[in-house]
Amino acid sequence: MRNANPWKAAVAAGALLLAAACGSGGGGADGGGAAEQKSVGKGEGRVDIIAWAGYAEDGSNDPEADWVHPFEKRTGCKVNTKTAGTSDEMVSLMKTGQYDTVSASGDATLRLIAAGDVAPVNTRLVPNYRDIFSGLKMRPFNSKDGKMYGVPHGRGANLLMYRTDKVSPAPDSWKAVFDDAAKYAGKVTAYDSPIYIADAALYLMKARPALGIKDPYALDHKQLDAAVALLKKQRQQIGEYWSDYQKEVTAFKGGDSVLGTTWQVIANTAAAEKAPVKAVLPKEGATGWSDTWMVSAEAAHPNCAYKWLNWIVSPKVNAQVAEYFGEAPANAKACRETADPHHCAVYHADDEAYYRRVHFWTTPVPQCLDGRKNVTCTDYAEWTRAWTEIKG
Repeated sequence: MRNANPWKAAVAAGALLLAAACGSGGGGADGGGAAEQKSVGKGEGRVDIIAWAGYAEDGSNDPEADWVHPFEKRTGCKVNTKTAGTSDEMVSLMKTGQYDTVSASGDATLRLIAAGDVAPVNTRLVPNYRDIFSGLKMRPFNSKDGKMYGVPHGRGANLLMYRTDKVSPAPDSWKAVFDDAAKYAGKVTAYDSPIYIADAALYLMKARPALGIKDPYALDHKQLDAAVALLKKQRQQIGEYWSDYQKEVTAFKGGDSVLGTTWQVIANTAAAEKAPVKAVLPKEGATGWSDTWMVSAEAAHPNCAYKWLNWIVSPKVNAQVAEYFGEAPANAKACRETADPHHCAVYHADDEAYYRRVHFWTTPVPQCLDGRKNVTCTDYAEWTRAWTEIKG
């Protein structure tokens, strides 16, 4: 990351809940009946957007960060943005039918599809879709029945960060924050969200193979119980849970935290502020996030919505957003447009082997995502109740 400037807006807004996967509610994956759009005509004059902080910048937070006004000038579609802080808020807002498009995270996408709140996206009407990295297309968190329900925006992994002067030997496994967490009692940190249960499940996939976990988001009741038990054990060693990136930076700088889950942008920021930290992708792999621009099934301005989808993932704009926000862009050509020539390397943007080791956030639903038919899996509502129990 070039400097901390890209995060000014998010910090000022108290945002940076990024994908704030703290949604409650479950739901199946039955999907709605909305049809995909057949053509894109003249814009309706406006588009109503729900977005994470930093995704639809108009220059008001940083004069150098403005991809909204150029879009308005080019298309005639005035952008009205509602900045959301959590996935729950996004889901609730989309249910009102007052918004055309949303930058949904993986813990919200299947809920929106199941409720029929979003329509499948006709990717033929989004020319820049062809340049989206193949690893982001037709994934369980953004598609159903062979149809894309949005256009990928960007992605990132949930990494293991540690203070190099306090943690030895250098960890290469999530065992450090689970079974070995007592070594750093009171100095361990973890992401504050029910979706963090998937991190424990991912570790158990390798640590306790007899549990039969194949997908960290597809847990039957026995498997969920095992993940919850592990997290309750970890809870005794946790100094604090985090959801605000700046608080985690401060904790690692001051030594209140020495080991825990993080994002690449947080590791970059902490290192830039002279904290002796390093972040690694552990040998078990990691969970991660990828946001998807989805279109409302009741969009009042569908043409402008499609124009926005194509604009926000165009190479130059996708590069701007990725650098401002701190993530890997979704458009392969964006890597040629970043101001920092090393940005895509730092965020592993074009490293599909790297991202094959990342299990992107996906909404847990009763229909097991790992393909099992003879068992009912736990849904996000159950995960939310379990998380409350874990934190006590």
